[in-house]
Amino acid sequence: MAARGIALLLGGLLLGGCMQNTIDPASDANLSPRDRKILANAPYARVAPPPAFQRTIVQYHRKEAPGSIVVDSDARYLYYVLADNRAIRYGVTVGEEAQSWYGIARVGRKEEWPGWTPTAGERKRLGPLPDHVEGGAHNPMGSRGIYLYQGSKDTLFRIHGTNQPEYIGHAISSGCIRLTNEDIIDLYGRVKMGAIVVVLAPHSGEGSANPKVANAVDDPRFN
Repeated sequence: MAARGIALLLGGLLLGGCMQNTIDPASDANLSPRDRKILANAPYARVAPPPAFQRTIVQYHRKEAPGSIVVDSDARYLYYVLADNRAIRYGVTVGEEAQSWYGIARVGRKEEWPGWTPTAGERKRLGPLPDHVEGGAHNPMGSRGIYLYQGSKDTLFRIHGTNQPEYIGHAISSGCIRLTNEDIIDLYGRVKMGAIVVVLAPHSGEGSANPKVANAVDDPRFN
């Protein structure tokens, strides 16, 4: 096994913020008829994430309130916090380190099958891009978009689906957090408007030399 593959597997075993796997909640029961129709004709191969990055419920020892989201980019995981010291853990694609964002925000907008308007930074980094791409399975935003705000300001940081599920568990995006289209639909149906989102700084995730999680409840920006 390649060194990168070993590192990813170990990351899955160390579990950023978790102790052990419990129940696997993976289900497509919450897909709408529109979701099923679009995904049935997706212009990409439907690839399941490696086992370590598949959606599952885990024991969770951090202190965020139920309903919060915590992103551990180091481990390539997103957690949706449940009651009773549990969380749903999703494997994600994260941004390259130079492109990544971290901090505390709130869910300020949610959208199904969102359109994509490339930013100036994406145009500079990726070359010629269309002015706008309508929502659909071909769209890099995927099936759902969760938009993060600090106060009334859009951070331009998104949690969204993907048309490249083969990259779950890797760091290749332009900075946003990508889930499989099925997983983002599951998360979207759970997370509420205004929910706290904590994105850990690089090298501060579970298993690092100095684990640290911001206390979103006490952050003065949201009091």
